[in-house]
Amino acid sequence: MRAYIFPGQGAQFPGMGKDLYEKFPRARQMFDTANEILGFEITKLMFEGTEDDLKQTKVTQPAIFLHSVILAGSLGGHFKPDMAAGHSLGEFSALAATGTLSFEDGLRLVSARAGAMQKACEAEPSTMAAIIGLEDAIVERLCSEIDEIVVPANYNCPGQIVISGSLKGIDLAVEKLKEAGAKRAMKLMVGGAFHSPLMEPARAELADAIDKTSFAPPVCPVYQNVTAEPVTDPATIKQNLVDQLTAPVRWTQIVINMTENGAVSFTEVGPGNVLQGLVKKTDRTRETASASDLL
Repeated sequence: MRAYIFPGQGAQFPGMGKDLYEKFPRARQMFDTANEILGFEITKLMFEGTEDDLKQTKVTQPAIFLHSVILAGSLGGHFKPDMAAGHSLGEFSALAATGTLSFEDGLRLVSARAGAMQKACEAEPSTMAAIIGLEDAIVERLCSEIDEIVVPANYNCPGQIVISGSLKGIDLAVEKLKEAGAKRAMKLMVGGAFHSPLMEPARAELADAIDKTSFAPPVCPVYQNVTAEPVTDPATIKQNLVDQLTAPVRWTQIVINMTENGAVSFTEVGPGNVLQGLVKKTDRTRETASASDLL
């Protein structure tokens, strides 16, 4: 069985999507539509912008969504998922690629999500840190002992977890986790505490936008971040998407569950190859590939 996986924030790179724009008429049409929907020329930023241009949340999230969904569409008959999943933002790409969301509605929701998250970040300065080389249970316990908001945000693969919280909380956690034997505990260059209670204002704002959007059953089960379980029911998908903003991304469990349910190969659809690496660190016996190589 084939699993298709869609990357999240951090996978962007200058020039992303330009090859698709130049090669496929349908891709060009979708990029042009995106410029109209967003109200600014995201294609100019994607094709000609710098790394700093692409780091702005309002640009990053739509850019990765566009690259992933347009790439999936450009695969034609090669895109035959038996199951799909996306890491954080990538869940929206997975849902658009598998027919739950229209391209236009997906882009509008991603834009709304980016704007809501940006506002939440500005309202309360916060950050994230990557922790390498400790068991999940140890990270969870030590974070819970800190008298600040600090929570696990991304369970990426065995021995790699990202924590999220207040500036003071993350500083305290980094020191504590180093003392506990973490191989690395380093703060990330991000604008806020994603997948934590500090995103509650964004969650409420996104819930309203999702409630007003039409969702259809996907063509295959989509394994959602909040539960790591396969879902096809549109109402459940909606609720999980809302909850995702303040809940951790259970990527390790998603890969394990997909494998147990028959996934033999994992194809990453979008910029970069981060998710392929996480799959290999979780289960070295699985095949991985980049969708870009199938064009």
